[in-house]
Amino acid sequence: MAIQDIFNAVLAFDVAAVKAKTQAEMDAGADIGAILNDGLISAMDEVGERFSTGELFVPEMLRSALAMKAGLEILKPHLSAGQSRSKGTVVIGTVKGDLHDIGKNLVAMMMEGAGFEVLDLGVDVESEKFVTAAAEKKADVIALSALLTTTMPFMESTVKAVKEAGMAVKTIIGGAPVTQSFADQIGADGYSADAPGAVKLVKQLMA
Repeated sequence: MAIQDIFNAVLAFDVAAVKAKTQAEMDAGADIGAILNDGLISAMDEVGERFSTGELFVPEMLRSALAMKAGLEILKPHLSAGQSRSKGTVVIGTVKGDLHDIGKNLVAMMMEGAGFEVLDLGVDVESEKFVTAAAEKKADVIALSALLTTTMPFMESTVKAVKEAGMAVKTIIGGAPVTQSFADQIGADGYSADAPGAVKLVKQLMA
């Protein structure tokens, strides 16, 4: 039940406990894949479900994601290529002119918690930078965030740049003022209103 303790510690937002219990399991010779999948990733799946049912809110989700990330940092140096095989690569960033990052950070952490490799480009990111990073990383998905209506046009220019580059990468968008109809209008492959939804969307696009 020790791996269950890691799961519970993530749900309790207890960073110190996640670190201690993950390290203890490592020291005891537990299977690293089991710690990763049954302890950390399963916990973030549960967080997503609880958010969907209104049991958890964004601040709690963020705290859970930080706890999960603490455990992940301990595991990373010990993961073999097989155990850490990524489910796909996501390039994420807040578009040009926009400096908001809380939502973007949460999506990035939850994507990582779900087993994706994530390259976070930060805030105020030019369209060309998304395209270049996605090409270099052979990314599967580019995730664009905007919190201001004035920066939403940069989502459109980024989606356009991706298409003009002839890339197979999918584009998804999100942020407070963003809607599904806007995603349809600019030709993005998907839209999500929240972080758990973004994870589900990427899984669907990769299926």
